Amino acid sequence: MDVEILKTDFAVTRTLNLAPAALGNAQARLRVDRFGLSTNNISYAQSAAFLQYWEFFPSTGPEGELWGRLPVWGFGDVVESNCAELVVGTRLFGYFPMSNELIITPNVNSASTVIDMSAHRAQLPSAYNSFRVCAVDPLFGEDREAQIMLLYPLYFTSFVVDDFIEDDEELKKAQVIISSASAKTAIGAAQLAHRRGAHVVGVTSKGNADFVRALGVYDEVLLYDQVGEIAQVPSVYVDITGNQDLCYRIHTHLGNSLLHSMVVGGTMMGQQQTPHPTPLPGPTPTFLFAPSRIKLRTGQWGVDELNRRVAAAWEAFVDSTDAWLRLETYEGLGEAERVYQQLLAGIMDPAVGYDIQL
Repeated sequence: MDVEILKTDFAVTRTLNLAPAALGNAQARLRVDRFGLSTNNISYAQSAAFLQYWEFFPSTGPEGELWGRLPVWGFGDVVESNCAELVVGTRLFGYFPMSNELIITPNVNSASTVIDMSAHRAQLPSAYNSFRVCAVDPLFGEDREAQIMLLYPLYFTSFVVDDFIEDDEELKKAQVIISSASAKTAIGAAQLAHRRGAHVVGVTSKGNADFVRALGVYDEVLLYDQVGEIAQVPSVYVDITGNQDLCYRIHTHLGNSLLHSMVVGGTMMGQQQTPHPTPLPGPTPTFLFAPSRIKLRTGQWGVDELNRRVAAAWEAFVDSTDAWLRLETYEGLGEAERVYQQLLAGIMDPAVGYDIQL
């Protein structure tokens, strides 16, 4: 069974219940057990054409070029295998479609990593083609599966954001301004910047302001209509809203005090926006594509060292989520489709994580 989304209208979905495809030579069948849903998945749909997210899991039904399967992060188990190195019963964490199964062509890269070598994924970012073997993964804990699938991929992006800033001698001394401050990627980035001593300003909606203040990772919390109160000191803007009007107002207010403008997400992309004039005051906003930064650091540090650094930061973060993350568990792809529609409509509580179990 697959839930598919019309690429030209994300509110239109369909459910396909086709017979399972036969397993080919050297392939393995993964049963999707559970996955997380958040506004991050909505961002995947909104930027899919630009960042090739539809290419990871092509449609399985008629008129497939018009439809896409939404990527999600979750856990799956090997239930059938024609690959001697990947045995039935192995539990994997990684990138799945919103479906009840996935066929991969596994390359067991190490005891801890499985790479999907399917031909259609060859030119796609390698960071999304890798599965972690739970049995030997120090990150894994059965009691933390929900937090891992809901937060760890986003926290990896948070790590990349802060690593980019800290890697620059000028930027790492700057004030950090983060929009959509209640978003989980924003919370992780704020926590990392706060820990290294940066002054962190969170920008959020009135409805989320109390939640954001209670997190304890922002030195200041301002509403979207209060950005004119941001201190005009050397700053980095981390744009997680994708809102052009907000970007323009922050750039105009800070002017030459703004050292770097980083576009990370698009939590407000679907809202009516006023296009900003060009040229935009201050630095040109630059999109930070996390897989490219991960590839750079993998080359510089090696995959084991990169994972070690991220895991160390994660351990300091995940326990703090117990104070604010509330899990809501739903069963089946029908419920997953309903939650997706809710998130698409902007109906969400930043304290909630949606755990979809199949």
